[in-house]
Amino acid sequence: MEITKEQLTTREIGGARYTNLKYAFDLGIHSLLTSCSKEAFCKAFPNFAPVQVDRLHRLFIQVLTSLHEDIQDEFESLCVETQAGPTLNMVEQLVEEQNLDPLFPEKSNVEEVTHYLSEAKQNEISYLTTMLETAEEQKRAITSRLEVLKKERHDFSDADAVDIVNKIWTVIKKYDTINDIGFH
Repeated sequence: MEITKEQLTTREIGGARYTNLKYAFDLGIHSLLTSCSKEAFCKAFPNFAPVQVDRLHRLFIQVLTSLHEDIQDEFESLCVETQAGPTLNMVEQLVEEQNLDPLFPEKSNVEEVTHYLSEAKQNEISYLTTMLETAEEQKRAITSRLEVLKKERHDFSDADAVDIVNKIWTVIKKYDTINDIGFH
């Protein structure tokens, strides 16, 4: 029996919880991407010829198939990147240990899991703190630049502009008056 890449990835990554997660995801994607029947599709294009609708429907199916594959690949990639399988395996192991011993004695790896989760949260906090500091620094730089631009800007109100135009006209009229007096 030949093992596919997907089966190998599932075996390497996780147990029953991961398999259930993947099955639920695949079921959800399948139902979302196949919710439009051919009849409903044809009704959406009443003014098209049947041959054109068939071509469009084939293209629609190709796009959905490609989209389905891309979404599944992205889901697999995200599961590998976030280590969903190993994390779910640890959860599964802890649940099994708790079910085997109702008092949940010291033989479980609670401390290891706690340390792992604590370390992951600390890393996330450090990353988010760095992002926040960077964003605040960018905000300060933009704010200071805006202040500089506000100081450089020559802001004239409408009344000031009208006053300046009136003064210019007054100077022009005086000039014309002086020129009309006899300097021709």
